[in-house]
Amino acid sequence: MDALAGLLEGPRARGAFMIRACFDPPWAVRVEDGAPLTVMLMVRGDAWIVPDTGKRLRLRAGDLAVARGPDPYVCADDPATAPQAVILPGGACSYPDGRPLNGSMDLGVRTWGDRADGEAVLLIGTYLVRGEIGGRLLDALPPLLSLTSEAWDNPLTPLLMNEVTRDEPGQEVVLDRLLDLLVIAALRAWFARPSAAAPAWYRALGDPVVGRALRLLQDDPAHPWTVATLAERTGVSRAALARRFTDLVGEPPMGYLTGWRLALAADRLRDSEDTLGAIARRVGYGSAFALSTAFKRVYGVSPQEYRVPTPSPSAAPAQAPAQTPAPA
Repeated sequence: MDALAGLLEGPRARGAFMIRACFDPPWAVRVEDGAPLTVMLMVRGDAWIVPDTGKRLRLRAGDLAVARGPDPYVCADDPATAPQAVILPGGACSYPDGRPLNGSMDLGVRTWGDRADGEAVLLIGTYLVRGEIGGRLLDALPPLLSLTSEAWDNPLTPLLMNEVTRDEPGQEVVLDRLLDLLVIAALRAWFARPSAAAPAWYRALGDPVVGRALRLLQDDPAHPWTVATLAERTGVSRAALARRFTDLVGEPPMGYLTGWRLALAADRLRDSEDTLGAIARRVGYGSAFALSTAFKRVYGVSPQEYRVPTPSPSAAPAQAPAQTPAPA
């Protein structure tokens, strides 16, 4: 498993919001949905993305932006345009004064905005769940990144445009997989830039020794790894591996393995009904007690508390109409 696959290998897009947003100027939408990751692909026209803090970003036809949540931002035809709608958690949409939109901007299958043939058209895909496996990569991303049409060759736009408005069986699964491909392709192109500030562990994958060690740990976390067995598999001494791994990744091999195992366990807790004992064996812990102790030390809660989090009454989103999307 490589680094980019690790972003989506756990909770890949499942029922992600994928819509075609169509607007005529002046238009502006404020996004407060708290989504961990949103992709915006400009198909026609221009748009501005204006975060509450940080630099604003202009998108032209063919450009792509990735917004890492949960900070809010505005997507608009012009930075000066006042928002006409607010996107909230759970797909709820309202006017800026809090009144629900009640589907008034729905334009058909996965289409939302002013007019289906609007001057500005964006394809927007939103991941609703932050997977702990991808946390290392998500934390390495800036709040807002972009790729111009000149910076990467994107063959997926026609496929997405063709599929997003098709009301056919299996459409949701197809769109989820296309969204995954779009994100992986975009991040691969972004990290490949000469000026890219890729995380240390991502750059380390290119090292012939440390890269192999990382892949061994990622591919078989349940194996009883030691620095000695890793060193043997990578063809260097224990001291050389420990020093090189720590220098390139920023933490020792066994520290990285612990984080990886617990991230895998966190995903299994949220995305399966496996018992704690089964999860422990799957990720390399000898017992449910051992996993629970390590998990609580790192995450601050027990595995059971993590699996069934206590809801916050104030965080419950309003129910959205069936067709109301979360466009960014």
